[in-house]
Amino acid sequence: MNRMLVSLGTVTFMAIAIANASAKDKQSETFLKKAIEGNFAEVSMGELAQQNGQSDAVKSFGRMLSTDHAAANQKALEAAQGLGMNPPSGPNAKQKADHDKIAKMSGAGFDKTFATHMVADHQKDIAEYKKASKTKNAAGEYASGQIDTLQKHLDTAKSLKAGS
Repeated sequence: MNRMLVSLGTVTFMAIAIANASAKDKQSETFLKKAIEGNFAEVSMGELAQQNGQSDAVKSFGRMLSTDHAAANQKALEAAQGLGMNPPSGPNAKQKADHDKIAKMSGAGFDKTFATHMVADHQKDIAEYKKASKTKNAAGEYASGQIDTLQKHLDTAKSLKAGS
């Protein structure tokens, strides 16, 4: 009887451990999906800033965004592969709509709207990346490695917003 209870307890413990691991994997996959979509969106927003931006600072920030997020996406795609997930191939519908809305602007109006959008976007991203960085897997390692770059982008966007 005792042996059966111990076995039942072990099976229950293992089932809980597997369920927790599975939930963590789902969280990691959700994070990576959003991160990859976000990186695609930031690359295209950076390209847009280079085309539609009025100030040299906005155009320079656009180049930084495109370069940094393209590099980050390579790492995110590798992390996704490590988790065996099928990654997205572009930004999500909301990100495309934001891009299309801002793409209709130019000059000082573009610069101001772009800077405001980048501040809000990077504040949200940093919070999500910090949360994901606590996970001990490929997604967590990826998130940890990107926080400083995201903070640099946020600081730059804030300085652009203050200057507009």
